[in-house]
Amino acid sequence: MTIRYVSSRHKTQRFVFLLFSETVVARREPDPTRRNARAHTAILEATRNLIGNIGYDRMSIEGIAAAAGVGKQTIYRWWPSKAAVVLDAWAPEVQQHLTFPNTRDLAADLKTELKSASDLSNDPDFGPSFRALVAESQHDQTLATQLLERIFWPRVAAAKERLRAAQADGQLAAAIDLDLAVDLLYGAFYYRYLLRAAPLTHEHAEAVVDAVLTGIGSRKRPTNAGF
Repeated sequence: MTIRYVSSRHKTQRFVFLLFSETVVARREPDPTRRNARAHTAILEATRNLIGNIGYDRMSIEGIAAAAGVGKQTIYRWWPSKAAVVLDAWAPEVQQHLTFPNTRDLAADLKTELKSASDLSNDPDFGPSFRALVAESQHDQTLATQLLERIFWPRVAAAKERLRAAQADGQLAAAIDLDLAVDLLYGAFYYRYLLRAAPLTHEHAEAVVDAVLTGIGSRKRPTNAGF
């Protein structure tokens, strides 16, 4: 039997070589998390760009994939439909524009919020495409649930929170049905937005708030009103 001895110098050299090789290999391996994040961002950016360039109706999953530089299956791994991609593309925009202020002036704050909603809805890219999402949700229960949970219900909750603050400040009657109040405030807005029955203007937003607060406000009737 032959026993071979390896010098400590050779051991050290071999260890350094292996360590260096493993480091190089590790650096060459792609980071799937970063790759996925880049692809996700590219898809949403491509979606917004295509909406602006060709419109929602003419846009397709294939077109989004080509514009984003990804495979079609990459999109389907994260989203079940074109509408779902568009919802993800616009959700941050909605949250940014529809934040309720609280200046302790209820009428002014409601007018500011409704004007912001009108401005966003009048955007030539956002307005038609989001209207199309609402239309598709009438026969797509998953999309309808997503719209309710991510867009509409949070906005209703924010509106009711602002109205509760007004009740605490004495600007709104304590007995008011807040769900009905929100229906009154937004009913006129969605009537014009979804049906395109009339333009959404700042003047309309102010008139709606004035009319609603006159009807549900805490003003006391004159004692000599006769009724």
